Amino acid sequence: MDNDAHILIVEDEPRIRSALRDFLEYHGFGVTEAGDGLAAKRLVDDRTFDLILLDLMLPEITGEQLCANWRRAGLQTPIIMVTAKGQEKEKISGLEMGADDYVTKPFSLEEMLARIRAVLRRIDPARAVGQTFRFGDLDVDVQALYVTRDGQTIEISAREAGIIQHFAAHPDRVISRDELYRQVWKETLTDLGTRTVDMHIAKLRARIEVDSNDPKLIQTVRGAGYRYVP
Repeated sequence: MDNDAHILIVEDEPRIRSALRDFLEYHGFGVTEAGDGLAAKRLVDDRTFDLILLDLMLPEITGEQLCANWRRAGLQTPIIMVTAKGQEKEKISGLEMGADDYVTKPFSLEEMLARIRAVLRRIDPARAVGQTFRFGDLDVDVQALYVTRDGQTIEISAREAGIIQHFAAHPDRVISRDELYRQVWKETLTDLGTRTVDMHIAKLRARIEVDSNDPKLIQTVRGAGYRYVP
């Protein structure tokens, strides 16, 4: 099984849409479907996705228009364009609009899965950290939800595991509260979200820092956010 990434499939052909949905759900992804460009626009306006599979030839609003509009509006969600057009100029045009990859019909489901995994790893390095890794002096098991230090096991929550995983993927870099909230909570930061991030960091420090009053692993960068120092 894969991780908990949620994918939006924008495809007007029900047979292709259904096959992609079943295949991706089997591999552990969450899936939402849209059969036309207008439905896709409404969905993206309402919630956050980890990746969008976007067919170019859509009713209501074309895939080209959607991609261009989303990128102009600042949407950073990775987009894999899907189309029956195989000409080089369409591929170049799609990438210039802001697509992260391009798949031409007909495609195999295994190829699509490989493309999705590659884009997610490239866009969000936390996914490349893996399920078990070293975090300072801790051994982390994201799937089992615990960390160990000197043979002592410390249980963590799924949210705390996500926070640790994101920090581990970006050592020595300042991580803003906004970035952490978008990547771990999958939502846009609000005032309440800011307090939520700080509360979770405080609880996590109490679990994993040797001295939570003098944190060494997750350090506060005043006015900017937090930084993981290996």
